[in-house]
Amino acid sequence: MLKRMLTGGGLGAALSLIPTLAMAAGDKAEALIVVADTRVLTGVQLYFADLYNENMMIFAVWSVVLTTFMGVVLGALMDLIMKHTGIDLTKRSLVEH
Repeated sequence: MLKRMLTGGGLGAALSLIPTLAMAAGDKAEALIVVADTRVLTGVQLYFADLYNENMMIFAVWSVVLTTFMGVVLGALMDLIMKHTGIDLTKRSLVEH
């Protein structure tokens, strides 16, 4: 069993090296520059696309802030829904039998 697994693993490793040996990728590529297309955007979408293109650090900060805000809003909404269905999440009593 162990010999069979080692043979299969060796075969997998050898097969993963074939593209490298064949030089299928050609020469090394230059660094890609990724930008957002802003030709058809307006309003808030244009603001965030421009922010992404010009200042990645501020875009990352905005992403963290907005994700946190959306999590808080969804948590509060779910708490409200649970309260209306009769489940009170503010009580912390453990019921053990």
